[in-house]
Amino acid sequence: METPATANTATIAPLPAGTDPAVATALLEDMLRIRRMEEACAQLYGAGKIRGFLHLYIGEEAVAAGAMRALQSLDNIVATYREHGHALLRGVPMRSIMAEMFGKLGGCCHGRGGSMHLFDREQNFYGGNAIVGGGLPLACGLALADRMQVRERVNACIFGEGACAEGVFHESMNLAALWQLPVLFLCENNFYAMGTALARSQACTDLCQRAQSYGMAASRVDGMDVLAVHRAVADAARVVREGGGPVFLECQTFRFRAHSMFDPELYRDKAEVEVWKQRGPIHTFTARLKQSGLLTEDAFLALDARVGQEIADAIAFAEASPAEDPADLLRDVTTPAAMKNTRS
Repeated sequence: METPATANTATIAPLPAGTDPAVATALLEDMLRIRRMEEACAQLYGAGKIRGFLHLYIGEEAVAAGAMRALQSLDNIVATYREHGHALLRGVPMRSIMAEMFGKLGGCCHGRGGSMHLFDREQNFYGGNAIVGGGLPLACGLALADRMQVRERVNACIFGEGACAEGVFHESMNLAALWQLPVLFLCENNFYAMGTALARSQACTDLCQRAQSYGMAASRVDGMDVLAVHRAVADAARVVREGGGPVFLECQTFRFRAHSMFDPELYRDKAEVEVWKQRGPIHTFTARLKQSGLLTEDAFLALDARVGQEIADAIAFAEASPAEDPADLLRDVTTPAAMKNTRS
């Protein structure tokens, strides 16, 4: 992980006037919780504790942190398969997330979803969707239900720029604009999708222009600046909540790790990755807080230690959680009658 000491204090931008110290420190803690959990997951994957696919969010923490704190608890969240951080900050317990990663009964989906399918109805968190662009029509459906039930709720749909090349992206944008659905389309543009540069796969690289072509408001924000994301999402959500129709927000960010643990990452220049790492959201924001007198090194270390304890507890819980009994594998998959016929 990049550390606060690596930030160049000569180029640190001061915090905006009126920054709430409590919100600022909470955002730092949010990003640290994601980063440390993701680092632990990478180690656990290497140890064979976590299996299947694993898509890490390291480098993009400012988007999840800024967005989740700007939304309300009643708002619906639909995310991608790189959703661990979104789920965590949405309120899904780290214990539940880690157990799900392990494929254990204590997980939020009882071990049946794994890394890409975190889900928690109580937190209005609707995935974790493995299909690229798969969450877009779900968000529109949730928004239509809210419209029909006269609920003032924002349906935040998080997806990557790679989904913008899918037909379902255009279908969803069109319906949302046509029916003026309360959807916040939150695009995490990390420029390489699964492994192809945006300019090599899409003729129109101005994603806001695409959204505007459907008649909806669209804007772009620095996805490495947690305060900027927080402010932009709060403003966009306000428009949606007050009946202004769907809004598209592009957060320009960058993942520091490969697309997945199976990715040899031969499509990106290492020098480009290093340049982006210099703008890492955690060490730069930590430096800004220190420069503004809102954080000391001792306070940072105490915060980091507290996060480490939470992760250790989550791992211990996942280790102790039992695996599903093989006799129950058909539960929730087939009807009781079909299960009876199978056993006979």
